[in-house]
Amino acid sequence: MNVHTVADEALLRSLTPTVIGILVRRGADFAAAEDAVQEALVEGVRVWPDDPPRDPQGWLVTVAWRKFLDAARADASRRQREVRVEAEPPPGSGEAVDDTLQLYFLCAHPSLTPASAVALTLRAVGGLTTRQIARAYLVPEATMAQRISRAKRTISGVRFNQPGDLATVLRVLYLVFNEGYSGDVDLAGEAIRLTRQLTAKTKHEEVAGLLALMLLHHARRPARTTPDGRLVPLAEQDRGLWDTRLITEGVAVLQAALARDRLGEFQAQAAIAALHADARTAEETDWVQIVEWYDEVVRLTDNPVARLNRAVAVGEADGPRAGLIALAQLDPALPRHAAVSAYLHERDGDLASAARLYAEAAQAATSLPERDHLTRQAARLNTRLRRQRE
Repeated sequence: MNVHTVADEALLRSLTPTVIGILVRRGADFAAAEDAVQEALVEGVRVWPDDPPRDPQGWLVTVAWRKFLDAARADASRRQREVRVEAEPPPGSGEAVDDTLQLYFLCAHPSLTPASAVALTLRAVGGLTTRQIARAYLVPEATMAQRISRAKRTISGVRFNQPGDLATVLRVLYLVFNEGYSGDVDLAGEAIRLTRQLTAKTKHEEVAGLLALMLLHHARRPARTTPDGRLVPLAEQDRGLWDTRLITEGVAVLQAALARDRLGEFQAQAAIAALHADARTAEETDWVQIVEWYDEVVRLTDNPVARLNRAVAVGEADGPRAGLIALAQLDPALPRHAAVSAYLHERDGDLASAARLYAEAAQAATSLPERDHLTRQAARLNTRLRRQRE
């Protein structure tokens, strides 16, 4: 794929929500509009490299509207009834109304499951094809197509102009980001692109907080794994590999959001990520401040995962015994509870318990790299214990 083709696809995808909104305002229901735009996107990828349009949005609106009319007329013919749609309008960009924000709200509708909301957001707002989304989530294309179709049926009766829940939209974007990279779609990069877009449209401090959090986490990506795919813990990462450009941008976005003095969960999480990014070495990390920010996250959300991460921070700031005391207040069934307990027990000198807990955590791990890392940690400690007994 050449540079021009990549640029064409990026432009097509950026225009997707606007074009869907134009078709909906012309009388198409959301599901039909989304299908028509997807067909137009495929046509654009095929045609644009050799014959780029002077007005990309106008071209996409015209082609998508024709696709919609063709589908509507075919359906009318099958049902032997007249379809009430307006005549094809003249070519052009269409109404100068930006419906992107409403599409975010619609795709993150509370009636949808998180998985369906993510898939629909990537299709309707992100402009990805069903095949691309399926590859990213490592599921068959037919399975993803069914998931998206069910999601569109679920929200078929929702009015396009109804207000949505911004917090739900942010949750969906965070889910996309946490999927990271699979197949030929960089979901972390896609989540950042969509969150940038949302930040520009809302000027909301929590949207900015989420963008800052994504940028600061994404900056560490080059150091997060070895060339052969092994996980590298934060304390052991080569900080020279961190992307300083993303860190600088993330800190600036965060500072602007915090200046509005309306603290939210994502801003607090981003502040923690910024403190990690600010430390030149793991030893220089300001764990006392990190504990204070986790206190804010817990106050805002009472999230058990935040309490788990806080226990790690307490263990670093006040010693492993203090961390274990904080951990004892949490449900052992929490994801990563055993891994955190293993780490704190090792730091406290209880290698036998740590080795057992690392092995237990490995069995519960949900990804192969994480399982391999925890298994190696258990093996490392078991080797040390054997040598001590010899």
